[in-house]
Amino acid sequence: MNVSAVLKAIESAAPREGLPIIGPKKGEILDQVVRDHTPTRALEIGTLVGYSAIRIARLLPDEGVLTCVELDVDMAARARSNLAKAGLSARVQVVVGDAKDVLRRLRESVDFVLVDAKKDEYMEYMRACEPLLHAGTVVVADNVKVFADQVADYLHYVRNSGKFTSSTIEVPLNADDSVSDAMEISVRL
Repeated sequence: MNVSAVLKAIESAAPREGLPIIGPKKGEILDQVVRDHTPTRALEIGTLVGYSAIRIARLLPDEGVLTCVELDVDMAARARSNLAKAGLSARVQVVVGDAKDVLRRLRESVDFVLVDAKKDEYMEYMRACEPLLHAGTVVVADNVKVFADQVADYLHYVRNSGKFTSSTIEVPLNADDSVSDAMEISVRL
């Protein structure tokens, strides 16, 4: 199975299974951010079935590495399976555990972070991974409009701490054009 076929299969299954994947519209934004910033070491917080991980990993350079953190053991297994089908297993490590704990154990700096897990913990994820960020690291946070009340402290921090330049991109929620959502793109100064 090629990468496109795996992504299409996940997109097809997501509505039936109630899987809140980023989807193709947000996926295009994610792709563009990865292309623009050309990360080598990437981190994903909240992997689910590996949809975003596939989108990110396929755009990394040959020496690129993506570390994914997923709380749910079964979802992590599905992510690994989907990554294998897409031929990307060699460059992606899926770690099972609570991101707040896993992130504190990581030691290597990262160039790119996708935050898409428990919305009310976004700020805790930022605190845990901030030591891994360097000038130029880009952090993409999903669902910042739909869950604005739950991510308010995170948004306040990336917009007002003086440590990031941050912008919001409005985009429909997953495949549902009737629900407006947004992604916050923040670059470490």
